[in-house]
Amino acid sequence: MDLSRKLRIAALSIVVGVIVLGLKTGAYLLTGSVALFSDSLETTVNIASSIAALAAVWFAAKPADSNHPYGHDKVEYFAAVLVGVMIVLAALSIFREAWIGLIHGDSPVYSLPGIAMNVVAALINAGWARFLMQYGRKARSPALVADGKHLMTDVVTSVGVLAGVVLVMLTGWKVLDPALAILVGLAVLWSGWELVKESVGGLMDEAASGEVLEKIRLLISEHGEGALEAHDLRTRIAGRSTFVDFHLVVPGDLSVKDAHDICDRIEVAIADDVPGARITIHVEPEHKAKHSGIVVL
Repeated sequence: MDLSRKLRIAALSIVVGVIVLGLKTGAYLLTGSVALFSDSLETTVNIASSIAALAAVWFAAKPADSNHPYGHDKVEYFAAVLVGVMIVLAALSIFREAWIGLIHGDSPVYSLPGIAMNVVAALINAGWARFLMQYGRKARSPALVADGKHLMTDVVTSVGVLAGVVLVMLTGWKVLDPALAILVGLAVLWSGWELVKESVGGLMDEAASGEVLEKIRLLISEHGEGALEAHDLRTRIAGRSTFVDFHLVVPGDLSVKDAHDICDRIEVAIADDVPGARITIHVEPEHKAKHSGIVVL
C-alpha cells in the first residue's frame, strides 16, 4: 500500500474530526443539552485517536533496523490501545457531566439549527468511518481500522442522542437528557473495552485466522513438490505483516540447492496470496518426519 496515501488519510481524519467537533459544539451551545455535550466530548477523543493513528502509521512504516529487526508494525497496536484508554477516559468525563445534569440540569432549548448541525456531523462521521474501516482492512492497518470503528460508534450514539434530545424537547422530561448522556457513556465505555481487547490480541502475537492458515497449508502442499511433508506450522500477526514459519522435510539425499529451490517456490506462492507474509522455513531430512503435518502433493 502507498504509504503517502495512508499518511494523507490519517491526517485527513484529524481535519474531519475538527469539523465535526465544531458542528457538535455549536449544537450543544444552541440547545444546552448535556447529552449533546457528551456527544461533542466524545469527538475530542476522535481527534486524539486520529493523531495517534497518524503517528502510528508513520512510525510503523519505518524499515527494520538493528534494534527492531522484525520492523515496527506493532506500534499500531500500541496506538490502538492508547485510543481505547482515551475512549474510557472520555466515558468517565461523560458520566461526570451526566451526574451534574441530573442534579442541576435544565431542559434543553429547542433549536432547529442546533439539531441540524448535529445531523450533519453524524452524516460526515458515518461516511468517513465507513471509508476508514474499508481502507484500513485493505491496507492491513490496525490503527486506521480502530479509528474507523470508534467513529462508527460515535455515529450510533449520535443518532440515539439526537432522537432522545428531540423527545426531551417535545415532552419536557428533563431527566431524560442526562439519562441519555449516561447511555452514551456506557456505549463509549464498551467500545473502548472492545478496542483494547482487540489490540492486546495483536500485541500477544495472535495467530492468523483459520482461513489464512488453511490457505497457507494448501499452498505448501501444492508448491512443495520434491519435499515430503511440512509440520509445526506457526503464524503470528503484527500489523501489516503475517509471520509464517514451519519445518519442511525433504529426502536425505536431496542437494542443498534443490532444497533451497523448493523453499523459494513455496515462499513466492505464499507471498503472492498472503500480503505482508514473512516466511521462515527450517529444512529437515526425512528421518525427522512426524507423519502428522502437511502432506506435499
